Amino acid sequence: MTDARLGTTTASVEERRALDAEEWQLADMTRAPAIQRLGDAELTELIWRLRERRNRARELADRQAREARWKADPAGSVPVRSDSGMRRKHGYLAEALERAKAEQARRAEARKQAEATDAAR
Repeated sequence: MTDARLGTTTASVEERRALDAEEWQLADMTRAPAIQRLGDAELTELIWRLRERRNRARELADRQAREARWKADPAGSVPVRSDSGMRRKHGYLAEALERAKAEQARRAEARKQAEATDAAR
């Protein structure tokens, strides 16, 4: 579904709302053509940073869920009512991580194919 005013998909508008600026930049780097411009070392760094952010979002969502069920004391002055925002953030970061890992696997397969072709010559 496209938002005609913004020229973007609804999912990306929701994603932008869920992620902070740095997380959005990381997630955006996992989309073509930006991800194809990254070197192998940069891609590895991107995967590491995405995994770190995803894990942090999951930890916060789990804590918020416990607070919402009154199983844990509130971390802030007001207890949270839902963990849905943090769950959405976790989901978007997980999707970005999967895109980056898929690109890394694609590159590894391409290198393997190139080595097999060179060895056959």
